[in-house]
Parts: sequence; C-alpha cells; structure tokens
Amino acid sequence: MNEEGFEAVFIGSGAGLPKFMNIPGENLNGVVSANEFLTRNNLMKAYDPEYETPIYTGKRVAVVGGGNVAMDSARSALRLGAEVTVVYRRTEKELPARVEEVHHAKQEGIEFRMLTNPVEVLGDEKGWVRGIKCIKMELGEPDESGRRSPVPVHGSEFDIETDVVIMSLGTSPNPLIAATTPGLQINRWNCVVTDQDGTTTKPGVFAGGDAVTGAATVILAMGAGRKAAVAIDRYIRGK
Repeated sequence: MNEEGFEAVFIGSGAGLPKFMNIPGENLNGVVSANEFLTRNNLMKAYDPEYETPIYTGKRVAVVGGGNVAMDSARSALRLGAEVTVVYRRTEKELPARVEEVHHAKQEGIEFRMLTNPVEVLGDEKGWVRGIKCIKMELGEPDESGRRSPVPVHGSEFDIETDVVIMSLGTSPNPLIAATTPGLQINRWNCVVTDQDGTTTKPGVFAGGDAVTGAATVILAMGAGRKAAVAIDRYIRGK
C-alpha cells in the first residue's frame, strides 16, 4: 500500500471460494460445485444448443446441501433432463432455502433425502462418479447458531446411484489476501474481521461485503461499501 502511494485500501473481494466436504472420491469426474454448474448453465448458456459451453449432467444428479443455491442447482439440473435428488443432513424444518423454493422443487418432481449425509463419492474404473455412500443422521443438541447438530447413526450406511454430484455447501472468502497480509485478522470462516464501519485490524485497510460477512446479499454489500467510504474519508482527513 505504501509502495504504491495509497493512503487507504478497501477489500471487497467477496466470498467466491466454493466449499467441499473433503470426503474420499470428491476429485472424481462428475463432482462439481454449485457455483461452476450454475455459471456454466446460466451465465455461459450451456442450456442453449447454439452455445459450445461444456456441461455434464448425466441421467441422475445428487445435490448436496439445502440452501437456495442448492434448489437452483437441483431445478436447473432437472431442466437439463436429469433425475434429481437433494441430500441434506438435517430435517426439512431446518432447510435454509426459502419455503417456496422447496415447495416448487417438490412440485417439479425432485426427491429429498433428509437426515442423510454423504461420506464417500463412489467411482467406476474410468474415474467417473457412479454413486455416493451416505449415512443416516439424527438431530442432537443445538450448535452455536441454535440449530440442532446432526449426529451420524452408526451402521446406517447406504448407497445412492448417481452420475453427477453437485456440492452446494456455501462459499467462503479466498484466503490469499489474509494469508499474505500481516496484521489482518480473520475469523474461523476466513472472513475479514472489521468493526461496524469496515475498519480492519490493519491501519489504513478497510473491508466490506461478503469478504466480511460471508456469502450474503448485494444490498448488504452496497451498504457496507457506503459505510466504509465514510470511514476511509474520515481516516484520510484525520491524517
């Protein structure tokens, strides 16, 4: 910052790093993040035969997760011709997706396997997905957010046949900035720690949006930018 002659820097790098489960078989062909799947299908128009954007849907798709992005992925895969199953480790009551999204997904024929969690992605001899090994879950004590934590039921493993696994487990900020910036504090979710006006723990550095909150809405990011702009102006004037 000092080398380039800037008096303040604002970090608004978002939270575009997809999360994965780190389970065996997750590197097989046919495992994809919801971000990539939706970007290829929608922004890059893979659904349109006139576009050459490659996308592989297969005959059966398993979507792991329960948020709005999971519903988007499931319903998009359905429109591309696949049979779709949503796999979620809690009950329908705890689904973070909007109620109407879940309702419409069910109306369209998407299957929901609740209290189910993948433990391994199964592959064939050519390195392509052929299924996922899952374990049944039960709800235990509430976690830090007040939601009841899912607990595995030992001995309840079973397989789901699928060609494609879409991981829709949320996103986090890319850790590169924090890892290369001494004095910039982050929390356990790799989000930059700030006060209410976007001031970070490193003097002259401000941040806002998904890089601070984790994946959220555009309007919250815009509001954070406005607050940080005022704080930056105050900081520079104070110098």
